[in-house]
Amino acid sequence: MMKEMTMGRYFPGDSIIHRSDPRTKIILTAIFMTAAFLVDSYPALLLLLGFILLVAIPAGKPLQYGLMGLKPVLFLSFFAVAMNLFFVSGTPITEHGILSHISREGIGLALKMVLRLLFLASVSSLLTFTTTPLSLTDGLERLMNPLNRIKVPVHEIAMMISIALRFIPTILKEADRIIKAQASRSADLAGGNALKRAKSCLPIILPLFAGAFRRGDELATAMEARCYRGNRGRTSMRRLGFSLADLTSAAVMVVFLSTLMLVEHARF
Repeated sequence: MMKEMTMGRYFPGDSIIHRSDPRTKIILTAIFMTAAFLVDSYPALLLLLGFILLVAIPAGKPLQYGLMGLKPVLFLSFFAVAMNLFFVSGTPITEHGILSHISREGIGLALKMVLRLLFLASVSSLLTFTTTPLSLTDGLERLMNPLNRIKVPVHEIAMMISIALRFIPTILKEADRIIKAQASRSADLAGGNALKRAKSCLPIILPLFAGAFRRGDELATAMEARCYRGNRGRTSMRRLGFSLADLTSAAVMVVFLSTLMLVEHARF
């Protein structure tokens, strides 16, 4: 489980993505996600796929773990495919049997939806793989800093996101330990029908939630013992600053978006 679930993990490296400022990576990630939903042609979607691979390969090891991290998205992709295949009206692919309910337009929408989901999962994983949770929190806080003028608790929101990212590997490790403990007691966690398997999850979910609440309470106690009072009087040990890597990343994104627009509006 710990090898397959990669969300929230950071892999050290010295690529241009690792060296970029977290604010640059967050902004470029948001731009890429927006572009993934705006484009509609297959050449543009293939260009998005190629861009992800081109950016991920220099990062090294995160590419391998990124592919493993796409497994949880497969169920959501299967659900999206089923909804588009059977509920989108259009020209049926055949007039016989259940296939008469499947349209060519539904197949096209299903394929595009799967690609978009994979794009979102890939670029989000790449962001967490190449950015430490602390840097990611600092970047989010700096980007949302103007909201302080309208009394939005920016620091608290960024802190909650940081804690959530840090808790993901911890909770996964706890779940793995509970599953092994239940298996050592001869518990059948995978056999039987769907109802039986759902019931067999209770001995895992209940202690997992109890452990998560216990760790959260211990974290709150530790923060209070260290006189944590929110953003009042706090300073940053590491100052964020833009560098040549950020300029290069921004330039690459501008060139890519320009090419994407040309491909989207071109006639093939």
